[in-house]
Amino acid sequence: MAASSLANRLFLSATAWLVVILAITGVVLSSVYKNATERAFDRRLNLYLRTLIAEVATPDEPPDRQFQSLGEPLFELPLSGWYWQITRTDTEKPEVRSSRSLWDKKLPKLEEQGTELTAAGIRLAYVDGPEGQNLRMVERPVDLGADGKFLVSVAGDDTEIFDETRSFDYYLGGTFTALGIVLLLTTVFQVRFGLAPLKRISESIADIRSGRAERLEGEFPVEIAPLARETNALIDANREIVERARTHVGNLAHAIKTPLSVIVNEAGAHLADPFAAKVMEQADVMRDQVAHHLERARIAARVSVVATVTEVAPTIEALRRTMEKIHRDRGIAVEAKADHSAKFRGERQDLEEMVGNLVDNACKWAASRVFIEALVETPPQAGVGPRLRIIVDDDGRGLSEAERAQVSRRGQRLDESKPGSGLGLSIVTDLAALYGGSLSLGGAPTGGLRAELILPGI
Repeated sequence: MAASSLANRLFLSATAWLVVILAITGVVLSSVYKNATERAFDRRLNLYLRTLIAEVATPDEPPDRQFQSLGEPLFELPLSGWYWQITRTDTEKPEVRSSRSLWDKKLPKLEEQGTELTAAGIRLAYVDGPEGQNLRMVERPVDLGADGKFLVSVAGDDTEIFDETRSFDYYLGGTFTALGIVLLLTTVFQVRFGLAPLKRISESIADIRSGRAERLEGEFPVEIAPLARETNALIDANREIVERARTHVGNLAHAIKTPLSVIVNEAGAHLADPFAAKVMEQADVMRDQVAHHLERARIAARVSVVATVTEVAPTIEALRRTMEKIHRDRGIAVEAKADHSAKFRGERQDLEEMVGNLVDNACKWAASRVFIEALVETPPQAGVGPRLRIIVDDDGRGLSEAERAQVSRRGQRLDESKPGSGLGLSIVTDLAALYGGSLSLGGAPTGGLRAELILPGI
């Protein structure tokens, strides 16, 4: 897919939005799960906290009574990551009781760290515990009046929170990756399926240009049906314009040729008169020029028509036989070699006119042999169609660079003894240019002139 492709743009934009949406969704879900895990952990801490507060609020119990485990064996294991601590704060020297797991260490006070009380009257925060452990800690002040004031704290290893969150993130990442791949494949399918009618229109237009079809046929979605209708209307309008142009060119040709013929006939009756001879000469020039420009107009009208393709090999063979017959009295042998797959994107009449002029010119100047070759070339740059290359060689005397430039100009001739008006190569050049091609002259391997014609192929 090209960078400027509509399919590329749709795919890339869909991919970008998909990545953004999945990333945002993943972050949100991970955050929600982490918060849920944290709340569950906090509920567990609060359960232990309430149990401790209930024990503290029972003054009838002996002061040396131990309530170490709270139903959790980790409170008994030294430095296990689970700790509780009760600190009496209304005495001159704070009295501290703690779980065996805390050993000889102490938990920090969240009040001293600036943690605010929540609406439930507790403080919650992450703290650094013994041995560099990361702890989630809950703390609550308890005022028992005459029985004293206490600060009750419970802390647990927050590794459980982060392990749960990390495990969830791994599963979430894997799930979203698989989901993203599936959605991308779905996007590719949707783009291809959605743009299939446009591809069909493109292929139909290519068929019209290549001559395999004359109009866009078939049913199209309502969004692009107007495009197909307008394209067909444009093709019809183009044909009508070309047909009118052909009619006007024909009418103009008849309108001009008749007066010119009268002038030539009248001047021809008085050739002894210098004035009549001059009129005859200029009338011939006018007739040649009018014929040239009318021919260009007629050719331009034909070139404007789409859906015309000509087989090259049969055309070349027909020209070869015709030229051999025309120049049979001079014994000129005309050989031809044409690629049978070669096709010309244009009218057969125009191809015959271009190649016929070149072959006729070669036969006039050849000593004994003329060779015609037609082949198809694929240009190196992408996006350009194949080219039809037609080469006409003769074994005549050839031309210098200055002479080649002279004969390429309209109506210029090197030898007045040869028949013709001198417009042949000029017409070939103009006609090739109208088709987007070119004509070049050079030296032939046989020693004569090489005429190389480049035209659009298919």
